[in-house]
Amino acid sequence: MKLIIAYIQPDRLNPVKQALYARKIYKLSITNALGCGQQQGFVQMWRGAIEEVQLLKKLRLAIAVNDEFVETTIDGICEGAQTGHIGDGKIFVLPLEDCIRIRTGERGSKAIG
Repeated sequence: MKLIIAYIQPDRLNPVKQALYARKIYKLSITNALGCGQQQGFVQMWRGAIEEVQLLKKLRLAIAVNDEFVETTIDGICEGAQTGHIGDGKIFVLPLEDCIRIRTGERGSKAIG
C-alpha cells in the first residue's frame, strides 16, 4: 500500500479528477495549500502598491492505493496536471503501513478498496 501526495495547480483539478476516474481511481482527499517551488512567487501591483507574493495557491491531493494502482494513479495525475510550465506540481509516494476502515474494522488493502 502507498500514500500518494500530489500538489497541483487549482485550475487543473477537474482534468486530474477526470483522468483518475477514467483509470477507476475514485477515492481521494483534496485540501487547499500554499507554497512555492522553483517559480518563487511573483510580483503584482495592487491599489497602487507593489506586492510580492511568495506563497502561491495549490491543491494537495492525498490518495491511498494498493501497490498495483500506484503507476496508474501517477499517470493519471501527470496527464491531468501537466501544462509544461514551471509550477505544474509535485508527486510524492510514501509507504503506507496500515489502513483501517472505521465502519467495518477492515484493515490493510481491503480497507483501501
